[in-house]
Amino acid sequence: MTAPLLEVTGVGKRFGSLTVLHDVSFALAPGEALGIVGPNGAGKSTLLNVVAGTLPPDGGRVVLDGQDVTGTGAAARCRGGIGRSYQVPRPFSGMTVFENTLVAASFGAGLRSRAAADAAFAALVTAGLDHHADTPAGSLRLLDRKRLELARALATDPRVVLLDEIAGGLTEAEVPALVETIQQLVREGVAVVWIEHVVHALVAVVTRLMCLTYGEVLAVGEPRAVLADPRVVEVYLGSTIAGDEPELGETA
Repeated sequence: MTAPLLEVTGVGKRFGSLTVLHDVSFALAPGEALGIVGPNGAGKSTLLNVVAGTLPPDGGRVVLDGQDVTGTGAAARCRGGIGRSYQVPRPFSGMTVFENTLVAASFGAGLRSRAAADAAFAALVTAGLDHHADTPAGSLRLLDRKRLELARALATDPRVVLLDEIAGGLTEAEVPALVETIQQLVREGVAVVWIEHVVHALVAVVTRLMCLTYGEVLAVGEPRAVLADPRVVEVYLGSTIAGDEPELGETA
């Protein structure tokens, strides 16, 4: 069995008296994809922030390739191989698309000169944005802003990519191309953790699905089995008539 690349064990997070995460655990091998669903406020983005190092946990451990990184910050984890995108795109609007990825390659991956430029452009090619390399990032439409989020994460040369609702806001016609890009990453051995409300996009990519509610793991397993779990239907997809199954083609 392939050794885990990323291990999250018993992670907890509180904000004052509010417990946002409680005893959350999962592990990922290279080339595995884990989808995360749950109602708003379930702790999904907080979990990504803890894994990425932008928030310290109040309990538990984050281990990357056998090294405990729980006490390290986001910059060190990025250099170690954890890249991420954000739910709301955060480009440097006054820079070109290429300059945005060049910053990621230079400061995220620590590359210099030609190596940084090559990594930046390769990330644009993978994300399908190379034809917009000289376009000001602030003028991009939403789909291309989402692609730029992905490209900036890829420019850091990650082994683990954390995606936060990268398909959110896209039209049905725009989703398949994004799904294909993420599938390509998985085929190349990148481990992916993907929070998403576009359920059919997740099912097309992930090998496991985890549902969070009130900061706890409600269910985890094969995606269709998790989505058919009555508890998941109740808290995430909404109440249904007994015996009904969630429509995997719908967003939730």
